[in-house]
Amino acid sequence: MGRTRIAIVGTGGIAHAHADGLSGLTERAELVAAVDVDQGRLDEFAARWGVENRYTDLATALRETAPDLVHLCTPPGAHHEQAITCLQAGVSVLCEKPPTLSLAELDDILAAERAGGARFATVFQHRFGSAALRLRRLVEAGDLGRPLVAVCHTLWYRPDEYFAVPWRGNWEVEGGGPTMGHGIHQMDLLLSVLGEWTEVTAVADRKARPTATEDVSCAVVRFENGAVATVVNSLLSPRETSYLRFDLEHATVEVEHLYGYRDQDWRVTPVPGREAEVREAWDTGEPDVASGHRAQFDALLTALEGGLPLPVSVVDSRSTLELVAAIYASSFTGVAVRRGEITAGHPFHGRMSGGAVPWPSP
Repeated sequence: MGRTRIAIVGTGGIAHAHADGLSGLTERAELVAAVDVDQGRLDEFAARWGVENRYTDLATALRETAPDLVHLCTPPGAHHEQAITCLQAGVSVLCEKPPTLSLAELDDILAAERAGGARFATVFQHRFGSAALRLRRLVEAGDLGRPLVAVCHTLWYRPDEYFAVPWRGNWEVEGGGPTMGHGIHQMDLLLSVLGEWTEVTAVADRKARPTATEDVSCAVVRFENGAVATVVNSLLSPRETSYLRFDLEHATVEVEHLYGYRDQDWRVTPVPGREAEVREAWDTGEPDVASGHRAQFDALLTALEGGLPLPVSVVDSRSTLELVAAIYASSFTGVAVRRGEITAGHPFHGRMSGGAVPWPSP
């Protein structure tokens, strides 16, 4: 097959990361169109990345340029409608996180995907660094023993000025605070390693920022394999870090980074007596590949070219988004929430806030 034809919808900051990632894959992918309602921003982006076809209307872009794949780089509140427009036109979608504002919206996208031949995937690029690939392989094979305990911390700092952008810190447009829009990357990586979660108990609060959403959340998550994890998401932490730790029977595996990691950011500590076999297992596998958009794009293009399921499918994304919804539900109701509990008709199925936010709007 020829090069995959790609259109980028939304030409703000994250779109440049997409264009940059695609710039290293020009033998396999072609950026054929850019779409944005802001003509000035659109023209600036298109000039920067050499995109000839520029549109302010998505449907027109789909009709006139016939892309194979659309990258949705718009604010979260736009994803639902735009994704369904693409899927109904027979065009597959790679959507920035969070994929939708609610589980209900993601279920709509799943229905649209099943009704046609196009497919939907979410950008969760931390799954695709070589160290994460290696860790998943070793955990699945049992080479490091059973997972027992895990830590997943997204401790970032955002000043008040960050929330001057109208869609930030708004339940109706962003869907939530750091649990939804920031920590979701690390939580997705956690789930990709440990598998399905079963129950969550959580608290969320608005401590300092001028937002309608939370600015911090803390959760305890149980998994089907028996592991237990603590998850903290914060926008109040001056020393910023993204930290994951997996304590398994035979080793502790840790990574600390901020927005992306390389192999050197990981540390492996074998249990006494298992040093040689753990080191041998960890040192075998993929070469150093950084987590990031390009790594996920490479995997996605391979899937498209081979007619394979897209990595980070709707089903994969739903497990992560369901954990987010459960953290909010537990926080705002004061009870533990089990996986599978938030279905159609549940207050937290249609809105992450569940209509139960315990603090007033700013």
